[in-house]
Amino acid sequence: MPTPNDANFYRDSKRDYPVIERGEGVYLYDNRGKEYIDFGAGIGVTSIGYSVAEVTEKMAKQLDKTTFVFNGYFTSEPRIQLAEKLIEFCPGDLTKVVFASSGSQATEVAIKIARQYHCETGNESKYKVISRQFSYHGNTLGSLSASGRPAWREHFRPYMYEFPQIPAPYCYRCPLGLKYPECGVRCAHELEDTIKAEGEENISAFIAEPIIGTTLPGVMPPVEYYAIIRAICDKYNVLFIADEVLMGLGRTGRNFGIDHWQTVPDMITVGKGLAAGYAPLSAVVVRTKVSEAINSGSGRHSQGFTYSGNPLSCTAGLAVLKYLEANDLVKRAAELGDYLRRRLEELKDIDIVGDVRGRGLFMGIEFVVQRETREPYPAEARLTERIVGAAFDMGLVLIGGFPGCADGVRGDQLQISPAFVISEAEIDRAVAIMRKAIERCREQTVPPP
Repeated sequence: MPTPNDANFYRDSKRDYPVIERGEGVYLYDNRGKEYIDFGAGIGVTSIGYSVAEVTEKMAKQLDKTTFVFNGYFTSEPRIQLAEKLIEFCPGDLTKVVFASSGSQATEVAIKIARQYHCETGNESKYKVISRQFSYHGNTLGSLSASGRPAWREHFRPYMYEFPQIPAPYCYRCPLGLKYPECGVRCAHELEDTIKAEGEENISAFIAEPIIGTTLPGVMPPVEYYAIIRAICDKYNVLFIADEVLMGLGRTGRNFGIDHWQTVPDMITVGKGLAAGYAPLSAVVVRTKVSEAINSGSGRHSQGFTYSGNPLSCTAGLAVLKYLEANDLVKRAAELGDYLRRRLEELKDIDIVGDVRGRGLFMGIEFVVQRETREPYPAEARLTERIVGAAFDMGLVLIGGFPGCADGVRGDQLQISPAFVISEAEIDRAVAIMRKAIERCREQTVPPP
């Protein structure tokens, strides 16, 4: 059993985890006085930076009012106002909000709403959710069932649904062995083939991250992709769930990642950037046709959790969204994203930097032994782990993309996702440290024969 001094007993016992005392802007400070540039925004969470007074002061005032109400009997003003403000950010007729506390919970809620929608409209056989390989939608059993991250699923398969998956739109390493644009965006049309194979009467929803997150950081589908997906979903009465837990609310330089494709999904899940790390909070925003089907049917749903719509969390979320608006941070993410891309592209003068991809302040870097053949490093080289470690020692926090992007075992990548308040000078400083870390680890790694 772990002791109070052994809370991370399941982690590497040889590693000494720093104790963070405070954060400010894009910086963290540990209890030994060391400063870190957080170039991952806590894995895409702290989008407006640390210690923003406009948020913490409003939360402090809410503490003197109420911190909890029972959803079965009451609602609260912060909850009402946040729902209204969140809808303003959404495209199309996404008009109803269900709150939860985490991205995983939001995925669970979306899957359950899709199931209930089909039951309420006379299609009770529809229950399967199609997702994509190299995807991540959460760490609960339901959300993990819809995730294409095999290593995280391995121990828990007896508890999970074996939902069908289609290939990821990963043009750098096309899983279908094709080349864009001659391929005709075959990876999108795989959705229709899978619906037919599984039986259209069985398919409830398709879930996808508009821009792929940590499993394939920054991978973007071709421009035609989501129009094809939307048309297929409409043809077979399948709901399209856009997982915006990581990308939503400004990270890509638009309100939502899906906005880059001018496509309206049936549901959007939001999480990390909604309260930006100031409180646990997530939500599912639902299209009118879905909410009306439920309202005109049973008129109720059972997707609530104890802390759904918690007044303190909603106060934080409302303050974050107002701060985004007041400081025009979505536009800033777009402009700084262009600058960040230029600086990261300069790293290609290091021969192991194979691909730089992404949009706004969400970028990915993939490493290779040979740029021409895109040959990945062997897994035992632990290249990503060593780059992240070297940068960490120099005071830069990087997020290592999930290993195995090349073939499930090999493949090294980084996620770059700083807060929207980062400056060009801070980007320059972070990229300079990255360069040193990459060059150091490149020199220490012996390429395979």
